[in-house]
Amino acid sequence: MVFLTVWRCIRSRGPDEYWRKRRMFRLAAHYIGRRRNCYSIAVRNVHRALAFATQARQQRKFDERQLQESRLASGAAQHNASLFQLREGLDRSGAQLNRVVLADLAIWEPRSFEALLALGLAKFGKLDHFGMDKSPTGQNITYHFFTRDDDDLD
Repeated sequence: MVFLTVWRCIRSRGPDEYWRKRRMFRLAAHYIGRRRNCYSIAVRNVHRALAFATQARQQRKFDERQLQESRLASGAAQHNASLFQLREGLDRSGAQLNRVVLADLAIWEPRSFEALLALGLAKFGKLDHFGMDKSPTGQNITYHFFTRDDDDLD
């Protein structure tokens, strides 16, 4: 770009302004009226929309975490256990399953979740080694784990 005077060079914002405005107009393309065509109005609305999008991403993560926690708590409550007992027992047993996997198991694989819960409760000390519930209240849930002594099929 050729400038005849120094003042023209200083006043020129260069090609960057074109691309900056173009990016803003592309983000505002779905708006109606002056929000779409007038740059100063489009900038305000696009910045506002981007701020709301950031808040929505954070809120979605919070909602998913809360949903997974409630699924785990209700899955453990079905078998007379608390969420703390489930987590502590699985931690002591060395099962490295995160919150997402456990919540999916609680919803879609209830028997697998029940077996993991029994394993966790046995390590936590609430169940004895036969799988019987030691707690005085609540239902007694019988669990059966196959061992080498159970091979009566010979």
